[in-house]
Amino acid sequence: MAGFTLLGVSLLLAGAGTATQVVGQVKAGRAARRAGEAGQAVAESQAELAEFNASVADLQAKDARELGAEEERRYRQGVDVLIGAQRAGIAAGNVDVGYGSAVDVQADAAYMGELDALTIRTNAAREAWGYEVEATDLRKRAEIARQEGVYLEREGRERQGQHRLAAAGAIIGGGASLLEARYGFNRGRGPAPAPRSLHRAGAGD
Repeated sequence: MAGFTLLGVSLLLAGAGTATQVVGQVKAGRAARRAGEAGQAVAESQAELAEFNASVADLQAKDARELGAEEERRYRQGVDVLIGAQRAGIAAGNVDVGYGSAVDVQADAAYMGELDALTIRTNAAREAWGYEVEATDLRKRAEIARQEGVYLEREGRERQGQHRLAAAGAIIGGGASLLEARYGFNRGRGPAPAPRSLHRAGAGD
């Protein structure tokens, strides 16, 4: 009776140890899967934020070009007004506005005004280009963040699969331990042989 009790206790302990290992592996697998999904969610949020900022940069680029064009138009108008005032002043002095130095003065004003207008256009284009580069960079970051999220989620699933395999291994190993405890199996060699009799066959008592 005592022997049966000890055997039962050993079976219970072996089963409890296996169950603990299996539960631990399953929990670790679920945690790995949730961690991967959480990482993907964070990466997706970062990607969405980057895309939003890229859209803002697009608007800023468009605004820079439009403001530059408007500033250039107004500046050209101002140059035209200046040249008109010069012509009027020259004409008021009884000088031919289409001849000699009068023409040179107007030409210089027009030339300098054109240079300034082109500078305004160039500066606006450069500012817009900077925003466009920023938008492109942000969209690339969003793409990279999403890809990293995919990798994190995939890694979580793979780790969960590894923990499941470990749990299966624990179940198989635990089953073998139970067989060894119950029936005296020795791994790789089958059941333990029965003890030999101390007396040889045919010997007298």
